Order: sequence, then C-alpha cells, then structure tokens
Amino acid sequence: MPHPFADILRAIARGPTLGRPLDEAEAERAMGLILDGGVEPLQLGGFLLVLRYRTETAAELAGFVRAARRRLESPAGPAADLDWPSYADRHKQQPYFLLAALLLAQNGARVLMHGIAGEGPATTRTGLAALGVEPSADAADAARRLDRGGFAYLPLEALLPRLADLFDLRPQLGLRTPVHTLARALNPFDAPAQIQGVFHPNYLELHQETQIRLGQKRAVTFKGGGGEGQRNPDKPCRALWVEDGRGSEEVWPALPCAGDPWPWRQEPLEPARLAALWNGAWTAPGPAAAVTGTVALCLRLLGRAADPQAAHGLARAMWAERRLERAA
Repeated sequence: MPHPFADILRAIARGPTLGRPLDEAEAERAMGLILDGGVEPLQLGGFLLVLRYRTETAAELAGFVRAARRRLESPAGPAADLDWPSYADRHKQQPYFLLAALLLAQNGARVLMHGIAGEGPATTRTGLAALGVEPSADAADAARRLDRGGFAYLPLEALLPRLADLFDLRPQLGLRTPVHTLARALNPFDAPAQIQGVFHPNYLELHQETQIRLGQKRAVTFKGGGGEGQRNPDKPCRALWVEDGRGSEEVWPALPCAGDPWPWRQEPLEPARLAALWNGAWTAPGPAAAVTGTVALCLRLLGRAADPQAAHGLARAMWAERRLERAA
C-alpha cells in the first residue's frame, strides 16, 4: 500500500517536465504530515532537497505556514503589535536590531521576537542576555512579558518543537531548507505588522507574495544585515510593503555616517557592546544609524509615520530620549 506521503514526492520530483509545485492545500497536508511525524526520514530529506533545488513557491510556503500555525499554542486575543522573526542567528555584525526592537517596546509597541538557537559570540540570544532579556518558556510566558514590558523573545523549540527539530537537519543536508523561510512567516501571535529581513534579494518578492496569500495586514521585507531585520545605513534600502492585501515598493535613502572613522562593520563581536551603546558608555554613528534606520522602517510599518523623512526624525528622537538605565 503506498505511503500517504508518496503522492507528494511524486508530484514534486518527477523531473522538469512532469514535476510540478504543490498547490496550497497539498502543501498544507505535506507539512502537516511532517510535523505530526508521519513521514520517513528518507522521504523528508528528499522532499526538502527537491524544494531547495528548485525554490519553494509562495503557494507552498503559505500552505506550510498554515499547517504549522494549526499546531501552535498561542495566547487568546491579540498579544503583539509587531512580529519580528530572527532565524539567521550566525551574525557577522552585532545584532543592533535587538536595540531597535527594545526601543520600539519602550515607546509603546508590543514586539514579539522568535527564533532558533545559534552558535557564536553574536547571536540573538547572547545579545539579549547581555541586555538582561531572558527567553520565554512558552507562549503564555511570552504573553505575560509583552504585558509587562512590551517585548518577548520566544524560542522556536518552546513554540513548536517539531519545527525546531527540522533546523537540526542542516548539518546533515549541507544547506538551508524551506523550513528557514517557513519559520520567518510563522507570526505565531497573529500580529498585524511583521518585519522581515532576508539575506538573498531574490527572496524579497517570495516573502511579499506569501504575506499577501496569508492575509498579513501589514509587512515590510528588505535585505537585512546578515539576513536579519537590520537596516544597513550605508546603502539605500529597497523595502517591499504589504498593506491591506496590496503590495508596493519603496527605496529608502542611505544614511551615511559622515565623519565616522570607526569601522563599525568589522568590530569585535562582543555582546557587551550592545549594552554599552544603549547606555551611552560607547557611541558610534554607524551602529546608532543601524538602530534608528531599522526603527524608522518599523514606525512607517506601524502607521506612526507617513514617509521616510518623518520616520527617521521620530526614530532619532526616540533614540535620543531613550531611558538609559536599562534596555528591557
């Protein structure tokens, strides 16, 4: 008797002529079988590698996300204003986006960040630890932290352990898989706004189309530092927006840091620098612009600023007036 996953593999892997992408319902069924443990290891590896080879479609991603969301434990009612996925987590720069998220939380936005455990001196978790932020134990704990301080970090292994396990296949398969893209679109608390920083520019439109398919109310996707939601202030930022089911595009100007002789992009990856930048013990125009430039995108996304000029002005004012005693 054929395995229930065999028809999925037959659809996608019959070669360039007969093979085809899955439709949204098929993709949801496929990911449901995977997350429920109904797929053999050989089938799972083949499935992930075929999709990686030809690139997943927006319909497939939307189906995968719907399957994962059905298996989430989420708090009752709206708990977050802004969904902030963090799944690169092998940073070659300091994760200054953490300060951007905490600055928004300090100014009234409820920000949920979720991600995986990374290795190295400059991961999301080590950066948050340096800022005094502990990961949430589960979705209910994250909701309480949002109520208390406006920010929570929820590890994927606490949110959906089976999906987190799929990330562990990367060393065996030798490359990233569609699981990385799926997790970024998860939005576990159904926040009305979502920020997406991606490494490969050719994934920008894919994320935007997926957000539209999933009914995401507002979203911004851009090429972020290290594949995270972090603005590079030295370059123009091509931002793809989703607003009420419609996609659009803007190019935001670079934020040159004139007179900044310090090579901030090549600094030592020491988590303590994040706290030092926040509390004013260390100042550098480049890192500060990375923070405020990222905040500006979020202010436009959250409807607090109408255009880049207004968003940058408000972000710089928020940074200048931040409470220095603690980031979170």
